[in-house]
Amino acid sequence: MSSTESGLKKNYLNINMIAKIAVMGALAGALMFFEFPLPFLPPFYKIDFSEVAVLISGFALGPLAAVLVEFIKIVVHLLIKGTTTLFVGELANFLIGCSFVVPAALIYKYHKNKRSALYGMVIGTLSMMLFGALVNAFILLPVYAWAYQMPMDALIAMGSELNANITGIFTFVIFATTPLNLIKGAACTVIVSLIYKRVSPLLKK
Repeated sequence: MSSTESGLKKNYLNINMIAKIAVMGALAGALMFFEFPLPFLPPFYKIDFSEVAVLISGFALGPLAAVLVEFIKIVVHLLIKGTTTLFVGELANFLIGCSFVVPAALIYKYHKNKRSALYGMVIGTLSMMLFGALVNAFILLPVYAWAYQMPMDALIAMGSELNANITGIFTFVIFATTPLNLIKGAACTVIVSLIYKRVSPLLKK
């Protein structure tokens, strides 16, 4: 193969990869709007399945692609809906999402089989639960209270009404934030396990 042909092939692969990442980012951004609350959690905690698209991208295209898809997802959501937290909430969402998909994609990258994919998503879920608890306790919940001019005690009370074990910020993230991320991680794991083999060939062309 000549250097010209090699260069053209490389450019095609780069453009092809960029296009796939852009499409998956837009899809993830669209899925982010299909969110719903859970009856046993505070109403501002909502679940969506946008990470399904990010996980599929990470498995098919690699960890870096997953990060880029996660970033595009947040940008799409911002362009359509805007921000109420001076972008702090969106940054936290991006970091929490990466804490889920990057470990899973990294594990799958070096051991490409169904068992490793499942193991990666379990590790990713545990990572998201831990990182999500820290980010919510020290960033998201304080910023949410500030953005809506709400005392932190009022925010805690919203959780206490649903779960008497919630008495402060620490118990809030234990009994509200952590279950949310566990459910989200488990749901995304099940969905990706069911559909990945069917949809991944589209990203590998």
